[in-house]
Amino acid sequence: MAEAKKAAAKKPAAKKSAAKKPAAKKPAAKKPETKKPEAKESYNICLDVGGTKVLGAIFNEKDEIIYRLKKRSKSGGSESADVEKVIIDVVEEMIAESGIDRKKLNAVASCAPGIIDQDNGIVLFTPNLPWRDYDIAGVMRKKFGVPFYVGNDVNLGVWGEYHYGAGRGYKNIVGFFVGTGMGGGLVLNGSLFTGHGCKGAELGHIILDPEGPLCNCGQRGCLEAFSSKQGMSAYIRQQVARGRTSTMAEAVQDGVFRSKKLVRAFEANDRVAMEAVDRACHWLAVATGSMINTFSPDLILYGGGVIEAMGDLFLKKILEEVDRYCLPQIRSTVDIKVAELGDDSILYGDLALIKGLK
Repeated sequence: MAEAKKAAAKKPAAKKSAAKKPAAKKPAAKKPETKKPEAKESYNICLDVGGTKVLGAIFNEKDEIIYRLKKRSKSGGSESADVEKVIIDVVEEMIAESGIDRKKLNAVASCAPGIIDQDNGIVLFTPNLPWRDYDIAGVMRKKFGVPFYVGNDVNLGVWGEYHYGAGRGYKNIVGFFVGTGMGGGLVLNGSLFTGHGCKGAELGHIILDPEGPLCNCGQRGCLEAFSSKQGMSAYIRQQVARGRTSTMAEAVQDGVFRSKKLVRAFEANDRVAMEAVDRACHWLAVATGSMINTFSPDLILYGGGVIEAMGDLFLKKILEEVDRYCLPQIRSTVDIKVAELGDDSILYGDLALIKGLK
């Protein structure tokens, strides 16, 4: 698995110097090597359930990852059981292959993309998975016999970065995670903000153009419809249907591309792919400017699979535009960075959820 990139954004040269980052709360987290389980330790299993994959990791009592596994899942499957089976397979395989004693399993936590009733462990709605009012916590508690926690994917990704990654020392963070969909997360005054009923911070569904492309949520012109892999894939398909050529044509024919394919297409100067990226970054810059004006955060944070693959490029393009869409007096005290933990942001957020970190 590729290591996460550490790409911190520098402020534009024309700006006044940014406010210094406060002292970190704890030493920077490192991605540990796979370790042998200890007989006396207890373990937590953390999962990142996305539109196209399930990523799992086992944490020991020192908050170290001792084993990890990723499996592809079919985005948009017709049954909850389709994704549920992949989740169960990942957990069972990790327990078997890592050698941990099942009796030493303390808890399991997972994210899900969409609107989550975190208190009761129910997925109310997710646009890119077949879950509606799905009692995932009940199903998984019955299967594994341990507590099961679930939260919104980007809420947990930002929470993980706040405690273990790029967000350490900041108190007000707005996070955008670019993957199959587009998620948002907020830390306000040092607390994870989820809104009434844990339904808030759906930044991917900010409507930027009411006449824009249709989003999987049913609305038009959402940030997700422009800047996620779903949005970029739809744009590439549209251009190919108009007769243009692209090395991405096959990759988006039946769904969304894999991030590595977009990187290769961009490096090959694929005009259509480059336009899709430019379009995604433009609307991210617009949304970022609005969030800067709204919250005056210490930090804007970008994460997710696309950012891990192309974070430096996305950051450069966003920084070229974002100042047009926010007030300079507010922008001057905002840092803009890429997540440090890469694929592990959400896993560490799961861990923080299990441990009840505030």
